[in-house]
Amino acid sequence: MPNSQSVITNVLAERYASPAMKAIWSPEGRILIERDYWIAVMKGQRELGLNIPVKAIKAYEKVKHTIDLASIDARERVCLHDVKARIDEFSALAGYETIHVGMTSRDLTENVEQLQVLRALELVRTKVVAALNKISERAVEYRTLMITGRTHNVPAQATTMGKRLAMGGQELLIAIDRLHDLVERYPARGLKGAVGTQLDQQTLFEGDAKKVLALEEKIVAHLGFKKSLNNVGQVYPRSLDLDTVTALEQVSSAAANMTNTIRLMAGQGLMTEGFLKGQVGSSAMPHKVNCRSSERVHGFCTLLKGYAAMASGLVGDQWNEGDVSCSVVRRVMLPDSFYAIDGLLEAYITVLGNMGVFEEAIAAENAVQLPFLATTSILMESVKAGAGREVAHEAIKEAALEASKFIRLGRAQEADLIGLLAKDDRIPLDLKALQAIIGNSKRFIGAAPQQVDQFKREVAKWVKKFPEATKVKPGRML
Repeated sequence: MPNSQSVITNVLAERYASPAMKAIWSPEGRILIERDYWIAVMKGQRELGLNIPVKAIKAYEKVKHTIDLASIDARERVCLHDVKARIDEFSALAGYETIHVGMTSRDLTENVEQLQVLRALELVRTKVVAALNKISERAVEYRTLMITGRTHNVPAQATTMGKRLAMGGQELLIAIDRLHDLVERYPARGLKGAVGTQLDQQTLFEGDAKKVLALEEKIVAHLGFKKSLNNVGQVYPRSLDLDTVTALEQVSSAAANMTNTIRLMAGQGLMTEGFLKGQVGSSAMPHKVNCRSSERVHGFCTLLKGYAAMASGLVGDQWNEGDVSCSVVRRVMLPDSFYAIDGLLEAYITVLGNMGVFEEAIAAENAVQLPFLATTSILMESVKAGAGREVAHEAIKEAALEASKFIRLGRAQEADLIGLLAKDDRIPLDLKALQAIIGNSKRFIGAAPQQVDQFKREVAKWVKKFPEATKVKPGRML
């Protein structure tokens, strides 16, 4: 029979998230933040005149790191209130009852959860900069390597591998702009009391509103917030959670789009995401090198879409000064959103570091596709030579469709698009002129190298702002 005491773990946390992210959201991590918060409130209250003994504060500080989750759980099963259980546990350890004076459960939980969100956002921001830095390095590496650009997954025009990477990086630049803005403006609820009026704190300080304000400012600054909300009730607006989770979703979109492209290129034999030591591609097909990390990125992106839907479901659903209908959703949504984005970034940075490009295979594809990729240049040159745009377009379309039949039949060497165009009277360019256009392959990549250079400059600004990102090393992936 199953062991009724078996621990059911959080798969996202245990399998995918980094130790740093788990430390923020783990039960022990949360309790440490809570206890720091209670101690900071006691110190602030004492400094502003409340009769809280120094020895009481020291007693709480001494046992701050003594965390017994089983004991706290046992207390909660008696009182049926998680905050009361943690208050009783901490006070029993210290031998005093001077924490949580004038506070409500939401004075604790709202601010502590927000601090977890803020610290997690800061960690995500660092990893996004690390990913951008890695994309920039690889984009520069392949700055001028011409590849067949595809729209609708069909050959369109030439681009470069560096440009393709920078294109994925551009979306991440947009995402980090929003993420950074959120971190900088993210507000704390503050010490507001049961319905947001700060009544209990004002009662403690004999109606001295200035002291209450000073206490709140001390605590908010201690926690690391730059500002607090003024007019809130029991809880802060849950639309702020939507802002948080959708910012993470936006980051995931950039990574998922890029890794989907890597998966497509790998399927065409043009590149690999890398193969870790000991990794098996397929037990039945040992020749395979599967893009499992890129697939994982896509999976995390799907999860974040789900969490964004959960956050959206809480928006516009608060009653009066507050209720707890959001509690069960947020217990899952907030930590798991951060575990998911953390796992995604761990996988993405790993892929960016290990991926390889098969230049010979790319060159072979270019050789087949180049005449077709050059058709817009041929069109422009025909117009410059006096042809009508629509007439020349129709001639090129007919020749391209005719030549492409041979490729589909496996006879690519017979796909003579240039020869067909040279014989068409609607195209005012002879064979020599057409071959000259095809021969100047550098013209087909347009401004791609310069766009990579600009991307590199933009990324450098973020790296300069957050230099710790250069030290980020993803953990070994399972």
